[in-house]
Amino acid sequence: MVLDYSLIGTRIRKHRKQQKLTQEKIAEIVEISPQHMSNIERAISIPSTEVIMKLAIALETTPDEFLVGAVKYTEGEEKWRNVAELLRGMDEKQLEMARCFLLWLSEQRL
Repeated sequence: MVLDYSLIGTRIRKHRKQQKLTQEKIAEIVEISPQHMSNIERAISIPSTEVIMKLAIALETTPDEFLVGAVKYTEGEEKWRNVAELLRGMDEKQLEMARCFLLWLSEQRL
């Protein structure tokens, strides 16, 4: 799967504006520079997993809304929300471990 960073930036900008937040304010919340925030929205910079997670929390959505354009809350909605809530409480190291585990898990045949 190839990610379209231009679309990701557009989705982030849309959510930011819906929340009536400036680039400066959201940058402060997610602990990045306003320039980096601007670069993410314009697809000049690629956001890290940690930044995507922090943006999702700050903008009250999930990372998949930015990455694929849809929240995967259909069947099993509660399960997705539970996972999202677990991720929200993690620090940078825990998020990286979770990402690695999920990548490994996605490659397994169960």
